Amino acid sequence: MNFNKGVIAWIGLLWPIISLAIDSGVDPAKDPLLAESIKRGRALYVANCSMCHQITGRGSGTTYPPLYQSDFLKDNPMEGIRAVVAGLSREISVNGKPYHGQMPAALLQDQQVADVLNFVIQTWDSGTIQLTAEKVAAIRRTTSFPTYDLLAAAAAFRPLPTPPPGFTISEIARLPDFATRLTSDGKGTRLYVLGQNATVWSLDLATKIFTPILVRSNLAGLHSPDVTTLGVTLDSEKRLWMTVNQRVEGQPYITNEISIYRTTQHDASGNPTNPELWFKTGYPYGVGPYNHGVSDIRMGKDGLLYVSSGSRTDGGETGNVPNLSREGETDITSCVWRLDPKAEHPKLEVVARGIRNAYSLNWDGDGHLFTVSNGPDADAPEEMDIVTPPIAGESPEHHGFPYQFSDAPASKKWYPYTPKAPANLKFVLPVINEGPDGVLKKQPISTFTPHSSPAGLVWTGPRWPESYRNAFLVGRFGNLIRAVDDEDTGFDVLCLHLEHRSDGRWTAKTTTFLTPLGRPIDLHLTDNGRLYVLEYTRPTNFKSQAGWLPGRILEVRPVGDGAAKL
Repeated sequence: MNFNKGVIAWIGLLWPIISLAIDSGVDPAKDPLLAESIKRGRALYVANCSMCHQITGRGSGTTYPPLYQSDFLKDNPMEGIRAVVAGLSREISVNGKPYHGQMPAALLQDQQVADVLNFVIQTWDSGTIQLTAEKVAAIRRTTSFPTYDLLAAAAAFRPLPTPPPGFTISEIARLPDFATRLTSDGKGTRLYVLGQNATVWSLDLATKIFTPILVRSNLAGLHSPDVTTLGVTLDSEKRLWMTVNQRVEGQPYITNEISIYRTTQHDASGNPTNPELWFKTGYPYGVGPYNHGVSDIRMGKDGLLYVSSGSRTDGGETGNVPNLSREGETDITSCVWRLDPKAEHPKLEVVARGIRNAYSLNWDGDGHLFTVSNGPDADAPEEMDIVTPPIAGESPEHHGFPYQFSDAPASKKWYPYTPKAPANLKFVLPVINEGPDGVLKKQPISTFTPHSSPAGLVWTGPRWPESYRNAFLVGRFGNLIRAVDDEDTGFDVLCLHLEHRSDGRWTAKTTTFLTPLGRPIDLHLTDNGRLYVLEYTRPTNFKSQAGWLPGRILEVRPVGDGAAKL
């Protein structure tokens, strides 16, 4: 139920017809207050809701449920209020049919919410309850946005950041739900957008229309209510691969069950469909809030799939919850996997260990694999690591976690429980950030400011403008706890020009490409040189403590001399 300025002229032109089509029939003489509420609600419905639920309230497809004679509203009127004031992202059943669409919170005052729902309920036989602003306020107080003012602060999209010289920036689309990844075939016609709860949308870049092509019920084997999806990629055959984590209750321990799905067909529009369960494994769920799970999945230049598996601890602690395993990291956590996409029964191979939580991985122009990883709650720098897969028969290299963070000496104990490294275990040290950006006041460090949460990672290649050519772009999600010196950090995209030193270490000259942003969680670069930035939410800092609502997708284009070189 989002207000759409584009319908204002349409409303004025068709208002006589609309009024007849959605007349509630309530007698003003018998209940003048309710009649006035319905009258106000009718106008609010047309302006805010009809584009999705249709002017007759009968909904559309399996995305937008009917409000006409809705058993959901009849049986759950308070849930109807909650959906309007706080949004709805779970699957629901309406009149015997499942609906998978996501609805953001509506920017309506308490009386306006009461009015629009009174209109819907009384006009389309969807219950008998009569709502007031007081009833709406009582429900709102139980949500993530207990007052309208808090919702309004979270709902505001911030101004677009100023792009560097030689680039333009524009807003492409506002998200229907929280999203974690972008992918495409590189042609610049559509993006695939991964929602955090197993929905994939196709976004037509010409029309800016989202179409859900995969929903949770399409994925066989998902049986837990707690599902998180953090990785998606499209291969050369336009098959979609997706990583899924689900928290499964069980004995003796709760499990993080990992699934990788692969689509097997395409619909009439060329979108990937019919996902099948291709790979499955699992491990004991993390000791607390640190079960990072499996996230990024990418097709390597060697034709193999690479997958990032995050840690189940913050820094090697054992935890103290009886049904959560105390074993620390497992053989398949805090590492990078490799699998053969051609195999019917793929074997998991670990190609790097000791990487705490690499949200993204990608290759430079020479085929070197890098990851960007989130550090611990302790004030250790976030890392960018070079991953060199082992040759047959060799053990994978170790990057330090949980024994060592960044390139601090092994003797430094970040926590009292930091385990002692096994004898003779050598670590591959992270990339050295020489600045001037993305570092502490004291530089260089390895690699980014603590708590800045590096996320999306792309390689610009030779076709971008000279200042940003053959470099990595890293989106930093931003701090989630108080950062060093109590300053917010991240909320930006950095540009890193890497150099391989004679002593084997990698260094980076780092500059800011784009800031501030609403927690950029992923980046995607198409063949025509356009960069897409996925903003997870809307606030561009941590200090404001503004609540979270779904963000948007931005497009950054090279222009002028840069465009001519593409």
